[in-house]
Amino acid sequence: MTIDDEPRDVDDATVDALGKLSAALESVERARGHLYGFHQLSGKADFELGDAVDALREAGHHEVATTLEEQLVGRNVLEGRWTFQIVEEYDETYWSAFRGCEQAARDELAGGRRHLYEARLKEERRTEGRRHHETGPPE
Repeated sequence: MTIDDEPRDVDDATVDALGKLSAALESVERARGHLYGFHQLSGKADFELGDAVDALREAGHHEVATTLEEQLVGRNVLEGRWTFQIVEEYDETYWSAFRGCEQAARDELAGGRRHLYEARLKEERRTEGRRHHETGPPE
């Protein structure tokens, strides 16, 4: 979006408030990314643990291997849940609701436009007429 695309009837206080809402959504998106990292690393750890169990068994440490296998391999990370279930629940109960509410606020207050706050910052901070300071990409 360029400053020329920005709805002119949105006051500064509303743009600022929507900017704060956008920042909150960005934090939720980052949290979701960390949750996916947690999911992937936990899964990787489970497979690595399986390799360790196999190696211990091959080294003759059957009792230790069996204990690890029975206690940890495939274990829920939270009561009744593997990490994919945590990700799904987060998506269904929080992330999707947050995105929907943020979209509804933008629709109602700014005609659905995203990043009004950033567009105004860009206009304030860029140097008019300078290469790489254009309002948008070439057409």
